[in-house]
Amino acid sequence: MSAHRNYINGAWVESAAAPIVDRNPSDVDDVVGTYAAGDAAQTRRAIEAARAAFPAWSRSSIQERADLLDAVGSRILARAQEIGRLLAREEGKTLKEAVGETMRAGHVFKFHAGQALRITGELEGRRLFGQTTPSELRDKFNMSVRMPIGVVGVITPWNFPIAIPAWKIAPALAYANCVVFKPASLVPGCAHAVAELLADCGCPPGVFNLVAGSGREVGDAIVNAPEVDAISFTGSVETGRALAARAVAGMKKIQLEMGGKNPLIVLDDADLDNAVECAVQGAFYSTGQRCTATSRVIVTPGIYGRFRQALLARTTALVVGDALDEKTQIGPAVDAAQLKTDLDYIAVGQKEGARLAVGGERPPASKNGFYIQPTVFEDVHNQMRIAREEIFGPVVSLLRAGDYEEALAVANDTPFGLSGGICTTSLRHADHFRRNAQVGLAMINAPTAGVDYHVPFGGVKGSSYGSREQGAYAVEFYTRVKTVYTNANIAG
Repeated sequence: MSAHRNYINGAWVESAAAPIVDRNPSDVDDVVGTYAAGDAAQTRRAIEAARAAFPAWSRSSIQERADLLDAVGSRILARAQEIGRLLAREEGKTLKEAVGETMRAGHVFKFHAGQALRITGELEGRRLFGQTTPSELRDKFNMSVRMPIGVVGVITPWNFPIAIPAWKIAPALAYANCVVFKPASLVPGCAHAVAELLADCGCPPGVFNLVAGSGREVGDAIVNAPEVDAISFTGSVETGRALAARAVAGMKKIQLEMGGKNPLIVLDDADLDNAVECAVQGAFYSTGQRCTATSRVIVTPGIYGRFRQALLARTTALVVGDALDEKTQIGPAVDAAQLKTDLDYIAVGQKEGARLAVGGERPPASKNGFYIQPTVFEDVHNQMRIAREEIFGPVVSLLRAGDYEEALAVANDTPFGLSGGICTTSLRHADHFRRNAQVGLAMINAPTAGVDYHVPFGGVKGSSYGSREQGAYAVEFYTRVKTVYTNANIAG
Protein backbone atom coordinates (compact mmCIF):
# COMPACT_ATOMS: atom_id res chain seq x y z
CA MET A 1 0.00 0.00 0.00
CA SER A 2 1.55 3.31 -1.09
CA ALA A 3 1.62 6.05 1.53
CA HIS A 4 -0.48 9.18 1.23
CA ARG A 5 1.91 12.08 0.79
CA ASN A 6 2.38 15.41 2.54
CA TYR A 7 1.25 18.60 0.82
CA ILE A 8 3.90 21.31 0.40
CA ASN A 9 3.87 24.35 -1.88
CA GLY A 10 0.96 23.06 -3.93
CA ALA A 11 2.43 19.58 -4.55
CA TRP A 12 2.08 16.14 -2.96
CA VAL A 13 5.49 15.21 -1.56
CA GLU A 14 6.85 11.81 -0.58
CA SER A 15 8.98 11.19 2.50
CA ALA A 16 11.89 8.83 3.00
CA ALA A 17 10.93 8.18 6.63
CA ALA A 18 8.93 5.14 7.70
CA PRO A 19 5.27 5.93 7.08
CA ILE A 20 2.57 6.38 9.71
CA VAL A 21 0.33 3.29 9.81
CA ASP A 22 -3.19 4.44 10.65
CA ARG A 23 -5.11 1.65 12.43
CA ASN A 24 -8.73 1.38 13.46
CA PRO A 25 -8.98 1.36 17.29
CA SER A 26 -12.20 -0.64 17.02
CA ASP A 27 -10.27 -3.39 15.23
CA VAL A 28 -6.51 -2.99 15.05
CA ASP A 29 -6.29 -5.50 12.22
CA ASP A 30 -8.05 -2.93 10.03
CA VAL A 31 -5.44 -0.59 8.49
CA VAL A 32 -7.11 2.68 7.56
CA GLY A 33 -4.12 3.79 5.48
CA THR A 34 -0.45 4.66 5.48
CA TYR A 35 0.69 8.28 5.51
CA ALA A 36 4.02 9.96 4.90
CA ALA A 37 5.86 11.05 8.03
CA GLY A 38 7.69 14.30 7.47
CA ASP A 39 10.93 15.37 9.09
CA ALA A 40 12.56 18.66 10.03
CA ALA A 41 13.89 19.25 6.51
CA GLN A 42 10.50 18.71 4.91
CA THR A 43 8.87 20.96 7.50
CA ARG A 44 11.46 23.60 6.67
CA ARG A 45 10.41 23.43 3.01
CA ALA A 46 6.79 23.93 4.02
CA ILE A 47 7.64 26.96 6.17
CA GLU A 48 9.69 28.52 3.37
CA ALA A 49 6.82 27.94 0.93
CA ALA A 50 4.36 29.60 3.29
CA ARG A 51 6.66 32.57 3.82
CA ALA A 52 7.12 33.00 0.06
CA ALA A 53 3.37 32.78 -0.56
CA PHE A 54 2.41 35.27 2.14
CA PRO A 55 2.96 38.59 0.30
CA ALA A 56 0.56 37.69 -2.52
CA TRP A 57 -1.98 35.96 -0.27
CA SER A 58 -2.02 38.86 2.19
CA ARG A 59 -3.08 41.07 -0.72
CA SER A 60 -5.68 38.67 -2.10
CA SER A 61 -9.21 39.95 -2.31
CA ILE A 62 -11.68 39.16 0.44
CA GLN A 63 -13.88 37.55 -2.21
CA GLU A 64 -11.10 35.19 -3.28
CA ARG A 65 -10.61 34.01 0.27
CA ALA A 66 -14.34 33.75 0.92
CA ASP A 67 -14.88 31.70 -2.25
CA LEU A 68 -12.10 29.27 -1.33
CA LEU A 69 -13.38 28.64 2.18
CA ASP A 70 -17.00 28.39 1.05
CA ALA A 71 -16.06 25.83 -1.61
CA VAL A 72 -14.14 23.72 0.93
CA GLY A 73 -17.05 23.89 3.37
CA SER A 74 -19.53 22.82 0.70
CA ARG A 75 -17.40 19.85 -0.31
CA ILE A 76 -16.96 18.72 3.28
CA LEU A 77 -20.72 18.80 3.77
CA ALA A 78 -21.30 16.93 0.51
CA ARG A 79 -18.87 14.21 1.62
CA ALA A 80 -19.89 14.15 5.30
CA GLN A 81 -20.85 10.47 5.30
CA GLU A 82 -17.61 9.40 3.59
CA ILE A 83 -15.30 11.55 5.71
CA GLY A 84 -17.28 10.73 8.85
CA ARG A 85 -16.73 7.04 8.22
CA LEU A 86 -13.00 7.69 7.84
CA LEU A 87 -13.02 9.64 11.10
CA ALA A 88 -14.84 6.86 12.95
CA ARG A 89 -12.36 4.28 11.65
CA GLU A 90 -9.22 6.17 12.61
CA GLU A 91 -10.29 7.83 15.89
CA GLY A 92 -12.93 5.47 17.26
CA LYS A 93 -15.74 8.00 17.59
CA THR A 94 -19.16 6.51 16.84
CA LEU A 95 -20.28 6.95 13.25
CA LYS A 96 -23.09 9.30 14.29
CA GLU A 97 -20.69 11.52 16.22
CA ALA A 98 -18.09 11.34 13.45
CA VAL A 99 -20.53 12.47 10.77
CA GLY A 100 -21.70 15.25 13.08
CA GLU A 101 -18.13 16.42 13.63
CA THR A 102 -17.50 16.39 9.89
CA MET A 103 -20.57 18.51 9.24
CA ARG A 104 -19.43 20.92 11.91
CA ALA A 105 -16.09 21.29 10.12
CA GLY A 106 -17.94 22.12 6.91
CA HIS A 107 -20.01 24.75 8.68
CA VAL A 108 -16.86 26.21 10.24
CA PHE A 109 -15.30 26.75 6.81
CA LYS A 110 -18.50 28.34 5.50
CA PHE A 111 -18.82 30.57 8.58
CA HIS A 112 -15.31 31.92 8.10
CA ALA A 113 -15.98 32.41 4.40
CA GLY A 114 -18.53 34.95 5.56
CA GLN A 115 -16.13 36.40 8.09
CA ALA A 116 -13.60 37.05 5.33
CA LEU A 117 -16.16 39.42 3.78
CA ARG A 118 -17.14 41.06 7.06
CA ILE A 119 -13.72 41.90 8.46
CA THR A 120 -13.23 45.50 9.50
CA GLY A 121 -9.97 47.23 10.11
CA GLU A 122 -7.88 45.59 7.40
CA LEU A 123 -5.25 47.30 5.27
CA GLU A 124 -4.27 45.40 2.11
CA GLY A 125 -2.43 47.15 -0.69
CA ARG A 126 -4.91 49.53 -2.32
CA ARG A 127 -7.86 48.30 -0.23
CA LEU A 128 -8.41 50.06 3.05
CA PHE A 129 -10.98 48.90 5.59
CA GLY A 130 -10.80 50.57 8.93
CA GLN A 131 -12.40 52.28 11.88
CA THR A 132 -11.63 55.97 12.03
CA THR A 133 -11.51 58.11 15.16
CA PRO A 134 -10.87 61.82 15.66
CA SER A 135 -7.35 62.82 16.63
CA GLU A 136 -6.42 65.31 19.28
CA LEU A 137 -4.17 66.80 16.63
CA ARG A 138 -5.76 69.30 14.25
CA ASP A 139 -6.19 68.22 10.60
CA LYS A 140 -5.41 64.59 11.35
CA PHE A 141 -7.51 61.50 11.79
CA ASN A 142 -6.72 58.04 13.11
CA MET A 143 -7.56 54.65 11.71
CA SER A 144 -7.20 51.29 13.45
CA VAL A 145 -6.63 48.56 10.89
CA ARG A 146 -6.25 44.79 11.15
CA MET A 147 -3.30 43.12 9.47
CA PRO A 148 -2.65 39.41 8.91
CA ILE A 149 0.03 37.93 11.16
CA GLY A 150 2.00 36.04 8.52
CA VAL A 151 2.80 32.33 8.78
CA VAL A 152 0.77 30.38 11.33
CA GLY A 153 1.80 26.98 12.68
CA VAL A 154 -1.29 24.87 13.42
CA ILE A 155 -0.75 21.86 15.72
CA THR A 156 -3.84 19.77 16.47
CA PRO A 157 -4.77 16.77 18.68
CA TRP A 158 -6.32 13.44 17.79
CA ASN A 159 -9.68 13.67 19.54
CA PHE A 160 -11.41 16.00 17.03
CA PRO A 161 -9.43 15.21 13.88
CA ILE A 162 -11.40 17.40 11.49
CA ALA A 163 -13.29 19.94 13.62
CA ILE A 164 -10.27 21.36 15.48
CA PRO A 165 -8.15 21.68 12.31
CA ALA A 166 -11.11 23.42 10.66
CA TRP A 167 -11.57 25.99 13.39
CA LYS A 168 -7.88 26.87 13.25
CA ILE A 169 -7.16 26.68 9.50
CA ALA A 170 -10.32 28.40 8.27
CA PRO A 171 -9.89 31.68 10.22
CA ALA A 172 -6.15 31.70 9.54
CA LEU A 173 -6.84 31.67 5.79
CA ALA A 174 -9.86 33.98 6.04
CA TYR A 175 -7.67 36.69 7.57
CA ALA A 176 -4.97 36.27 4.89
CA ASN A 177 -2.38 34.20 6.74
CA CYS A 178 -0.48 31.20 5.39
CA VAL A 179 -0.56 27.89 7.25
CA VAL A 180 1.79 25.03 8.09
CA PHE A 181 -0.37 22.27 9.57
CA LYS A 182 0.88 19.39 11.75
CA PRO A 183 -1.89 16.95 12.72
CA ALA A 184 -1.66 14.33 15.44
CA SER A 185 0.03 11.19 14.14
CA LEU A 186 -2.88 9.01 15.30
CA VAL A 187 -5.32 10.66 12.86
CA PRO A 188 -3.55 11.58 9.61
CA GLY A 189 -6.49 10.52 7.42
CA CYS A 190 -8.81 13.42 8.23
CA ALA A 191 -5.91 15.88 7.93
CA HIS A 192 -5.13 14.51 4.48
CA ALA A 193 -8.80 14.87 3.49
CA VAL A 194 -8.73 18.58 4.46
CA ALA A 195 -5.53 19.14 2.49
CA GLU A 196 -6.97 17.36 -0.53
CA LEU A 197 -10.09 19.54 -0.47
CA LEU A 198 -8.10 22.77 -0.15
CA ALA A 199 -5.92 21.71 -3.08
CA ASP A 200 -8.91 20.71 -5.21
CA CYS A 201 -10.66 24.01 -4.48
CA GLY A 202 -7.74 26.04 -5.82
CA CYS A 203 -5.79 27.10 -2.74
CA PRO A 204 -2.67 28.86 -4.13
CA PRO A 205 0.67 27.03 -3.70
CA GLY A 206 2.31 27.63 -0.34
CA VAL A 207 -0.75 29.19 1.29
CA PHE A 208 -1.62 25.90 3.01
CA ASN A 209 0.86 23.13 3.76
CA LEU A 210 0.40 19.76 5.48
CA VAL A 211 3.30 17.96 7.15
CA ALA A 212 2.38 14.93 9.24
CA GLY A 213 4.96 13.47 11.59
CA SER A 214 6.21 13.44 15.15
CA GLY A 215 6.21 16.37 17.52
CA ARG A 216 9.94 16.01 17.96
CA GLU A 217 10.62 16.31 14.22
CA VAL A 218 7.78 18.36 12.72
CA GLY A 219 6.44 20.15 15.79
CA ASP A 220 9.85 21.33 16.97
CA ALA A 221 10.73 22.57 13.48
CA ILE A 222 7.56 24.69 13.43
CA VAL A 223 8.06 26.08 16.92
CA ASN A 224 11.73 26.90 16.39
CA ALA A 225 11.46 28.49 12.94
CA PRO A 226 11.89 32.29 13.04
CA GLU A 227 9.73 32.54 9.90
CA VAL A 228 6.69 31.24 11.80
CA ASP A 229 4.89 34.22 13.33
CA ALA A 230 2.20 32.50 15.40
CA ILE A 231 1.29 29.08 16.74
CA SER A 232 -2.17 27.73 17.54
CA PHE A 233 -1.95 24.54 19.58
CA THR A 234 -4.45 22.17 21.15
CA GLY A 235 -3.10 19.32 23.25
CA SER A 236 -1.79 18.37 26.66
CA VAL A 237 -0.95 20.81 29.43
CA GLU A 238 2.67 19.65 29.64
CA THR A 239 3.29 20.07 25.92
CA GLY A 240 1.45 23.37 25.81
CA ARG A 241 3.46 24.91 28.61
CA ALA A 242 6.76 23.81 27.08
CA LEU A 243 5.68 25.10 23.70
CA ALA A 244 4.60 28.44 25.17
CA ALA A 245 8.01 29.06 26.75
CA ARG A 246 9.77 28.46 23.46
CA ALA A 247 7.28 30.47 21.44
CA VAL A 248 7.56 33.49 23.71
CA ALA A 249 11.34 33.25 23.56
CA GLY A 250 10.98 33.46 19.78
CA MET A 251 8.55 36.41 20.07
CA LYS A 252 5.75 34.41 18.44
CA LYS A 253 2.07 34.96 19.03
CA ILE A 254 0.73 31.91 20.88
CA GLN A 255 -2.71 30.37 21.43
CA LEU A 256 -3.10 27.29 23.64
CA GLU A 257 -6.09 25.07 24.39
CA MET A 258 -5.21 22.37 26.90
CA GLY A 259 -6.88 20.28 29.58
CA GLY A 260 -9.97 20.31 31.73
CA LYS A 261 -11.38 18.70 34.88
CA ASN A 262 -14.90 19.81 34.27
CA PRO A 263 -17.54 19.79 37.04
CA LEU A 264 -21.29 19.31 36.80
CA ILE A 265 -23.26 20.46 39.85
CA VAL A 266 -26.60 18.74 40.47
CA LEU A 267 -28.80 20.52 43.00
CA ASP A 268 -31.78 19.12 44.90
CA ASP A 269 -34.25 20.97 42.67
CA ALA A 270 -32.78 19.70 39.38
CA ASP A 271 -34.87 17.86 36.82
CA LEU A 272 -33.61 14.32 37.49
CA ASP A 273 -33.91 12.96 33.94
CA ASN A 274 -32.16 15.97 32.45
CA ALA A 275 -29.40 15.89 35.07
CA VAL A 276 -28.66 12.23 34.37
CA GLU A 277 -28.63 12.83 30.62
CA CYS A 278 -26.28 15.78 31.05
CA ALA A 279 -23.92 13.65 33.13
CA VAL A 280 -23.97 10.68 30.75
CA GLN A 281 -23.52 12.71 27.59
CA GLY A 282 -20.83 14.90 29.13
CA ALA A 283 -18.85 12.08 30.73
CA PHE A 284 -19.10 9.18 28.32
CA TYR A 285 -19.90 10.25 24.77
CA SER A 286 -16.86 10.36 22.49
CA THR A 287 -15.51 7.81 25.01
CA GLY A 288 -14.83 10.73 27.37
CA GLN A 289 -12.04 11.85 25.05
CA ARG A 290 -12.97 15.53 25.09
CA CYS A 291 -11.31 18.37 26.95
CA THR A 292 -14.81 19.54 27.91
CA ALA A 293 -15.93 16.11 29.19
CA THR A 294 -17.63 15.94 32.59
CA SER A 295 -15.24 14.28 35.02
CA ARG A 296 -16.67 15.40 38.40
CA VAL A 297 -20.37 15.34 39.28
CA ILE A 298 -21.03 17.24 42.51
CA VAL A 299 -24.42 16.37 44.01
CA THR A 300 -26.35 17.79 46.97
CA PRO A 301 -27.99 15.48 49.58
CA GLY A 302 -31.67 15.76 48.66
CA ILE A 303 -31.20 14.28 45.20
CA TYR A 304 -28.03 12.22 45.63
CA GLY A 305 -29.65 8.80 46.13
CA ARG A 306 -32.09 9.11 43.24
CA PHE A 307 -29.47 10.62 40.95
CA ARG A 308 -26.90 7.94 41.78
CA GLN A 309 -29.35 5.11 41.11
CA ALA A 310 -30.49 6.58 37.79
CA LEU A 311 -26.93 7.38 36.68
CA LEU A 312 -25.66 3.87 37.40
CA ALA A 313 -28.59 2.29 35.57
CA ARG A 314 -28.11 4.54 32.56
CA THR A 315 -24.35 3.94 32.53
CA THR A 316 -24.73 0.17 32.72
CA ALA A 317 -27.12 0.22 29.76
CA LEU A 318 -24.70 2.03 27.43
CA VAL A 319 -23.63 -0.06 24.46
CA VAL A 320 -19.86 -0.30 23.98
CA GLY A 321 -18.61 -1.54 20.64
CA ASP A 322 -17.32 -0.97 17.15
CA ALA A 323 -17.60 2.68 16.16
CA LEU A 324 -19.18 1.73 12.82
CA ASP A 325 -21.96 -0.33 14.40
CA GLU A 326 -25.19 1.70 14.47
CA LYS A 327 -26.07 0.25 17.90
CA THR A 328 -22.83 1.45 19.48
CA GLN A 329 -23.06 4.41 21.86
CA ILE A 330 -19.49 4.34 23.20
CA GLY A 331 -16.58 3.49 20.92
CA PRO A 332 -13.06 2.43 21.91
CA ALA A 333 -10.22 4.42 23.38
CA VAL A 334 -8.08 5.86 20.61
CA ASP A 335 -5.08 3.55 21.14
CA ALA A 336 -3.35 1.20 23.53
CA ALA A 337 -1.61 4.03 25.38
CA GLN A 338 -4.87 5.86 26.13
CA LEU A 339 -6.54 2.63 27.20
CA LYS A 340 -3.66 1.97 29.61
CA THR A 341 -3.99 5.50 31.00
CA ASP A 342 -7.70 4.94 31.64
CA LEU A 343 -7.09 1.61 33.38
CA ASP A 344 -4.18 3.00 35.39
CA TYR A 345 -6.35 5.85 36.72
CA ILE A 346 -9.07 3.37 37.64
CA ALA A 347 -6.50 1.47 39.69
CA VAL A 348 -5.31 4.75 41.25
CA GLY A 349 -8.86 5.65 42.25
CA GLN A 350 -9.39 2.32 43.98
CA LYS A 351 -6.03 2.58 45.76
CA GLU A 352 -6.95 6.07 47.01
CA GLY A 353 -10.15 4.71 48.57
CA ALA A 354 -12.76 5.65 46.01
CA ARG A 355 -15.43 3.01 45.46
CA LEU A 356 -15.93 1.62 41.97
CA ALA A 357 -19.70 1.77 41.48
CA VAL A 358 -19.90 0.53 37.90
CA GLY A 359 -17.55 -0.29 35.00
CA GLY A 360 -13.80 -0.11 35.34
CA GLU A 361 -12.95 -3.07 33.16
CA ARG A 362 -12.47 -4.07 29.55
CA PRO A 363 -15.71 -5.57 28.19
CA PRO A 364 -15.79 -8.72 26.09
CA ALA A 365 -15.29 -7.67 22.47
CA SER A 366 -15.69 -9.56 19.23
CA LYS A 367 -12.84 -7.64 17.64
CA ASN A 368 -9.35 -6.68 18.70
CA GLY A 369 -10.11 -3.15 19.85
CA PHE A 370 -9.29 -0.81 22.75
CA TYR A 371 -12.63 -1.04 24.53
CA ILE A 372 -13.34 0.02 28.10
CA GLN A 373 -16.53 0.11 30.11
CA PRO A 374 -17.92 3.51 31.14
CA THR A 375 -16.88 3.92 34.77
CA VAL A 376 -18.41 5.67 37.79
CA PHE A 377 -16.57 6.19 41.08
CA GLU A 378 -18.23 7.28 44.31
CA ASP A 379 -16.95 8.15 47.78
CA VAL A 380 -14.58 10.54 46.04
CA HIS A 381 -13.17 13.68 47.63
CA ASN A 382 -11.72 16.55 45.67
CA GLN A 383 -8.09 15.97 46.65
CA MET A 384 -7.90 12.51 45.07
CA ARG A 385 -5.91 12.25 41.86
CA ILE A 386 -8.95 11.02 39.94
CA ALA A 387 -10.69 14.27 40.94
CA ARG A 388 -7.77 16.55 40.04
CA GLU A 389 -5.96 15.10 37.04
CA GLU A 390 -7.34 14.87 33.53
CA ILE A 391 -7.95 11.22 32.61
CA PHE A 392 -9.34 11.75 29.09
CA GLY A 393 -11.45 8.62 29.21
CA PRO A 394 -14.98 7.49 30.17
CA VAL A 395 -14.38 7.82 33.92
CA VAL A 396 -16.48 10.08 36.14
CA SER A 397 -16.38 10.73 39.90
CA LEU A 398 -19.39 11.36 42.13
CA LEU A 399 -18.77 13.87 44.94
CA ARG A 400 -21.14 14.99 47.68
CA ALA A 401 -21.72 18.61 48.72
CA GLY A 402 -23.91 19.88 51.53
CA ASP A 403 -25.41 22.79 49.59
CA TYR A 404 -24.93 24.98 46.55
CA GLU A 405 -22.19 27.10 48.11
CA GLU A 406 -20.08 24.05 48.95
CA ALA A 407 -20.73 22.56 45.51
CA LEU A 408 -19.50 25.72 43.80
CA ALA A 409 -16.40 25.81 45.98
CA VAL A 410 -15.58 22.20 45.09
CA ALA A 411 -16.25 22.90 41.40
CA ASN A 412 -13.81 25.82 41.41
CA ASP A 413 -11.16 23.95 43.41
CA THR A 414 -9.16 22.76 40.40
CA PRO A 415 -6.12 23.93 38.43
CA PHE A 416 -8.29 23.85 35.30
CA GLY A 417 -11.11 26.07 34.15
CA LEU A 418 -12.49 25.08 30.78
CA SER A 419 -16.14 24.06 31.14
CA GLY A 420 -18.55 23.65 34.02
CA GLY A 421 -22.25 23.03 34.39
CA ILE A 422 -25.14 23.17 36.80
CA CYS A 423 -28.49 21.39 36.79
CA THR A 424 -31.11 23.36 38.70
CA THR A 425 -34.52 24.96 38.32
CA SER A 426 -33.45 27.87 40.51
CA LEU A 427 -32.88 31.03 38.51
CA ARG A 428 -30.97 32.50 41.46
CA HIS A 429 -28.49 29.63 41.59
CA ALA A 430 -28.18 29.44 37.82
CA ASP A 431 -27.38 33.14 37.60
CA HIS A 432 -24.92 32.98 40.49
CA PHE A 433 -23.16 30.02 38.86
CA ARG A 434 -22.97 31.84 35.54
CA ARG A 435 -21.17 34.73 37.22
CA ASN A 436 -18.98 32.84 39.68
CA ALA A 437 -17.96 29.56 38.04
CA GLN A 438 -14.25 29.81 37.19
CA VAL A 439 -14.63 28.51 33.66
CA GLY A 440 -14.66 29.76 30.10
CA LEU A 441 -17.82 27.81 29.25
CA ALA A 442 -20.72 27.85 31.72
CA MET A 443 -23.47 25.33 30.97
CA ILE A 444 -26.88 25.59 32.65
CA ASN A 445 -29.03 22.46 32.45
CA ALA A 446 -26.83 21.28 29.59
CA PRO A 447 -23.83 18.91 29.25
CA THR A 448 -20.38 20.39 29.85
CA ALA A 449 -19.24 19.08 26.46
CA GLY A 450 -20.39 20.71 23.24
CA VAL A 451 -20.24 24.27 21.95
CA ASP A 452 -21.51 26.05 18.85
CA TYR A 453 -18.95 26.85 16.14
CA HIS A 454 -19.88 30.55 15.98
CA VAL A 455 -19.19 31.46 19.62
CA PRO A 456 -15.86 31.92 21.47
CA PHE A 457 -14.23 28.79 22.88
CA GLY A 458 -11.64 28.65 25.64
CA GLY A 459 -11.06 28.53 29.36
CA VAL A 460 -9.22 30.04 32.30
CA LYS A 461 -6.42 28.95 34.64
CA GLY A 462 -4.51 25.94 33.27
CA SER A 463 -6.96 25.21 30.47
CA SER A 464 -6.19 27.97 28.00
CA TYR A 465 -3.71 30.69 27.17
CA GLY A 466 -4.06 33.50 24.67
CA SER A 467 -7.04 34.63 22.62
CA ARG A 468 -10.25 32.63 22.38
CA GLU A 469 -10.88 30.35 19.42
CA GLN A 470 -13.86 30.08 17.06
CA GLY A 471 -16.53 32.46 15.85
CA ALA A 472 -15.99 36.12 15.13
CA TYR A 473 -13.61 36.24 18.09
CA ALA A 474 -11.00 34.30 16.11
CA VAL A 475 -9.99 37.58 14.45
CA GLU A 476 -8.22 38.56 17.70
CA PHE A 477 -5.60 35.85 17.29
CA TYR A 478 -5.20 35.71 13.52
CA THR A 479 -4.67 39.46 13.02
CA ARG A 480 -2.63 42.31 14.47
CA VAL A 481 -3.91 45.84 14.95
CA LYS A 482 -2.09 48.77 13.35
CA THR A 483 -2.89 52.42 14.05
CA VAL A 484 -2.60 54.74 11.03
CA TYR A 485 -2.39 58.56 11.23
CA THR A 486 -3.37 60.61 8.21
CA ASN A 487 -2.62 64.30 7.86
CA ALA A 488 -5.54 65.73 5.91
CA ASN A 489 -3.97 69.19 5.61
CA ILE A 490 -1.74 68.35 2.66
CA ALA A 491 -2.88 69.76 -0.65
CA GLY A 492 -2.50 67.64 -3.77
